[in-house]
Amino acid sequence: MEPLERDYTSTNASMVDNVFNIALRYNDTVGTVKVDGKKYKLKQLHWHSPSEHTINGQRFAVELHMVHSTDDGDITVVSILYRYGKPDPFLHQIKDKLAELSAEGCKAEKGDPLPVGVVNMRELMQGAHRYFRYVGSLTAPPCTENVIWNILGEIKEMTKEQAATLMAPLKGSYKHNYRPLQSLNGRAVQLYDRSRNVQ
Repeated sequence: MEPLERDYTSTNASMVDNVFNIALRYNDTVGTVKVDGKKYKLKQLHWHSPSEHTINGQRFAVELHMVHSTDDGDITVVSILYRYGKPDPFLHQIKDKLAELSAEGCKAEKGDPLPVGVVNMRELMQGAHRYFRYVGSLTAPPCTENVIWNILGEIKEMTKEQAATLMAPLKGSYKHNYRPLQSLNGRAVQLYDRSRNVQ
């Protein structure tokens, strides 16, 4: 395993209520991540609450999935886990649009994009000196297989209010939009830790 090479730029994004999650969608100019020598373009990111991954049995308040793909359809996801704590700067910059999306409620068609403007990606480029990797599937239909998952080991923070704002536009059970833990079924989970020279 090698360090995660992530290269993102500030760019325009649109916010979408997909019924089962809230997502930010980008065009091809936002940036890439390099996994095993191959570059994947960031297409969208979305949140789950609580987290869909655990570390040493601990589940976290929120999980962010940054979904990347290649032109030939290969997919890799960078996952960031959050505990409750101090405000998250990335969410702070889109809070007004989250509130607008929630206020629209049933008046807006689900899936209609809400322009957000330029989103600064700097905060999401930090914390990749330690991460876990395995091959699995997407956690929502169509649950595409052979997805390379990269779960960052550095836990970020957001406030309870920010987490509630993220879930506010969603209805009913989708406010807890996580997939239950899946068994390993013989799969290996790899660890990259630059500080301990573990690869």
